Amino acid sequence: MRADGAVPSFMCAAVIDAFGGPERLVLRDLPVPPVGPNDVLIRVDTAGIGPWDLKVRRGDVIEGRFPMVLGFEGSGTVAALGDGVRGFELGDAVYGYAYSTLGGFYAEYAALDAEQVAPLPAALDFREGGALPVAGLTALAGIDDVLAVRPGMSILVFGATGGTGVFAVQFAKRRGARVVATTNGGEGRELLRRLGADEVADTQRDDVVALAHKLAPHGLDGVFALAGGSALERVFGALRAGATIAHPNGVAAFPATLPDGVTARGFDGRPNPTAFARLNALLDEAPIEIPISAEYSLDDAAEAHRRLERGHVFGKIVLVVDATEDVEEKVA
Repeated sequence: MRADGAVPSFMCAAVIDAFGGPERLVLRDLPVPPVGPNDVLIRVDTAGIGPWDLKVRRGDVIEGRFPMVLGFEGSGTVAALGDGVRGFELGDAVYGYAYSTLGGFYAEYAALDAEQVAPLPAALDFREGGALPVAGLTALAGIDDVLAVRPGMSILVFGATGGTGVFAVQFAKRRGARVVATTNGGEGRELLRRLGADEVADTQRDDVVALAHKLAPHGLDGVFALAGGSALERVFGALRAGATIAHPNGVAAFPATLPDGVTARGFDGRPNPTAFARLNALLDEAPIEIPISAEYSLDDAAEAHRRLERGHVFGKIVLVVDATEDVEEKVA
């Protein structure tokens, strides 16, 4: 193993000792994770928070192995490398998605398989890098692999103001699509317009089908479904025969019925070198906006979860782990 010489034996982490509500998150000193031959040890700067973390905390996803460190995604610098790792150097700025360990970033150090780590794009700071991996890879997989978006296609991003939706809108536009984006309440209109949506619909007030027909008179080519239920099913009337619904696994209930000729595909945005390279290439071409609605320190992880559970979060919430000064909630 190669290490930078500054790796301690113990670290501070936000953990749970049992499944339950946000109050289960407490600070604890734990041993720094061991570094396997194919692992990268990251000195964490920022950890992203998403709905997937809430599911793990509640016990909806995996069996208990306590104390459990949450946090699927984050950014920081390389503190140590397994002997089999190539392509990274000590001190490199990186970001990663802890897919195989199902967590680990709510801590000062996180160990990940090297294939789930990538160089942090030069255009991003650590806050943005910590917010990007899960939602960014999921959005790109939906746009490129499931919907196969090409110039001239018409796409609906349903539930567009959340962590994945804000990237789906931008990636669809980058691929040359015309985009209808929905928000639940009028506050998200300005954000979605800024991200490039051609039409923005408030599902509480607007006729989404009419706006979709305005953009695509012959029917939409696809839907990126980030919310479900009857509101989603009402927009099926705007789809053309042969359209595809991209449905990230675990986001909402899969549609019970579909119109004739329409297919729905569940998928995950899994981390691997190819996926990260494609995401980084997109970011290197031109900047994207990574909206961060709130920042919390590690010892406020429980409050960060409460904020996400209250809903109406535009973009992402992050935990600042390597905080050199007090962090207050930042509202975008």
